Amino acid sequence: RGPPQLHGNARLQGPARPKGRQAVSASTLRIGVLMPEVLGTYGDTGNALILAERARRRGIDAEVVHVGLTEEIPDSLDIYTLGGGEDTAQALAADKFRGTSGLARALDADRPLLAICASLQVLGHWYEDARGARVPGMGVLDITTLPQGHRAIGELVTVPLVEGLTQPLSGFENHGGGTILGEDATPLGRVISGVGNGTPQGQEPAEVAYDGAVQGSIIATYMHGPALARNPELADLLLQRATGMSLPPLEVPGVAQLRAERLSGVQLS
Repeated sequence: RGPPQLHGNARLQGPARPKGRQAVSASTLRIGVLMPEVLGTYGDTGNALILAERARRRGIDAEVVHVGLTEEIPDSLDIYTLGGGEDTAQALAADKFRGTSGLARALDADRPLLAICASLQVLGHWYEDARGARVPGMGVLDITTLPQGHRAIGELVTVPLVEGLTQPLSGFENHGGGTILGEDATPLGRVISGVGNGTPQGQEPAEVAYDGAVQGSIIATYMHGPALARNPELADLLLQRATGMSLPPLEVPGVAQLRAERLSGVQLS
């Protein structure tokens, strides 16, 4: 395994890879999309495309690897992405994760993983489905999810609480679950507009609302969008974690305008 391939005058500078992280696969950054046929309902597969394109524009070879529901999940990818899905699809994904060890080995090796909405719930200890049945999850996030009693639909904006993120995060949420974080998980951001993790039915809402869960190399959120198209700083954080290097700035036409539109009218405090 060697460093990512650079072209032309591109250079990556920064701290060495964190202890325990391996170099990216060969000379190509391999970005996984897991089970897109069941976890791709809301266009979240676009997150992998964003990661690959932002890497390539910096001269880093990158490829997107699709891993289907019936395929073994490899432990050798450099970044993993998971999307959202409806109830039946979510249950299929939960069953798959419980029956495979490849993703667990990748997380043990500190490979970055981005999980969106239903995938956030599936990575937890368990979630309760629409029929009231408790569905066991993968257990790699210290979270549980219960119904809220209503569906959270609309724009979601948060102030990030993760080192390396300085800009507000925005996305579109569409979920009926209320997620509770345990001691080992921390929120991705503090909600300033929208619902985020929400409140399980029958419980009193907290004074401060949060979105997502961060634990180990996992970053999870309820934000669709795709989230990384709307939050390039988050995309670059995942790329930095995968390569262990600082990335040169990257300006993509239209991104600043998109962010301004999505954050318009929101009191960012």
